[in-house]
Amino acid sequence: MIGSVCFGAFRLDSFDGLLPFDFKTQAEKSVSKYLVNLLSMELTYFTSGILFAIIVKKRVWDYSITVTLVHVILSSAVMAEFPLAWQWWLALGGGLLMMICNGQLVAHFVCQNNPAYSSSNL
Repeated sequence: MIGSVCFGAFRLDSFDGLLPFDFKTQAEKSVSKYLVNLLSMELTYFTSGILFAIIVKKRVWDYSITVTLVHVILSSAVMAEFPLAWQWWLALGGGLLMMICNGQLVAHFVCQNNPAYSSSNL
């Protein structure tokens, strides 16, 4: 959904169904498709961290790492090769870190008055 919004905002000519998995797009600031891929990945990771915090309330880091590993496996399967582009790995790692940090912070502040939730269970 975020990829579709970014696609519309950048007014790309054709929507690519491989958008969430594409690591082969040339990494340049002037390439709109690359910017859409990067922006949609980072925004998806940001919102996923908040969603995990709301749903699971603890161990957001565990869900974040698991989802990222599944994403790497699916990206490799869809694109039929293992991602070697360092820019993609940097964006993925940054997104993972953002998902863990904002998810854990939201979970901590939302659930701090809940006796079932404690910081030691993170």
